[in-house]
Amino acid sequence: MELQETPDRDVIAVPIPSFEEEMRLFAQGYRYVAGVDEAGRGCLAGPVVAAAVVMPPGIEASLGVLERVRDSKLLRPEVREELHREILARATSVAVAAVEAEVIDRIGIVAATQRAMIAAVRGLGIRPEFLLVDFLTLGEVSCPQKGIVHGDTLCFSIAAASIVAKVTRDRLMLSHDQVWPGYGFCRNKGYGTSEHLEALDRLGPCPIHRRTFAPVRCVIEGGLSPEH
Repeated sequence: MELQETPDRDVIAVPIPSFEEEMRLFAQGYRYVAGVDEAGRGCLAGPVVAAAVVMPPGIEASLGVLERVRDSKLLRPEVREELHREILARATSVAVAAVEAEVIDRIGIVAATQRAMIAAVRGLGIRPEFLLVDFLTLGEVSCPQKGIVHGDTLCFSIAAASIVAKVTRDRLMLSHDQVWPGYGFCRNKGYGTSEHLEALDRLGPCPIHRRTFAPVRCVIEGGLSPEH
């Protein structure tokens, strides 16, 4: 596993996503290998968004801009946007899907994440022959698959999917900020930052808040969020 050096010596080097999983599957005869990941699983507001990305065999020989593909959480927003454009231009197929807060509250975040991932896989323009999924497995999808712990840091296709999911969700939260101003969604994207928690205590939840998540539930029940 190759590591990327960081400019700050106090920061541990992070792994560069590799093609090891994809190359092994291509060698076994699989052509369409989809990486699958989500964004927004830990947020207090907004949907969980999943993406599925199928990259063509041989892409590793001509990466160009894609050499910077990493787990989306490790990238600056402007780099994610650039990589998002490049992934869409060069992938064999890309699909995204979202599950909204009210469904998350009804079925739970794990089931909602799986539902979004399954919908993204089913939305691909081609039928994938193998899935590489960040952490989870998708029981409702019949094709072979592998859940990889920390897959978004280790596997190129999953890292690419993490970028697509993150950029898509961030754009959704920017639009939600226009509808429900005051919570700072344009900055926190629904995560439980101090700004968001203070606004939640002051304004109460809006329609896209996840009412089963503890900080939101505490406000609804009449108390300050746990972090306050």
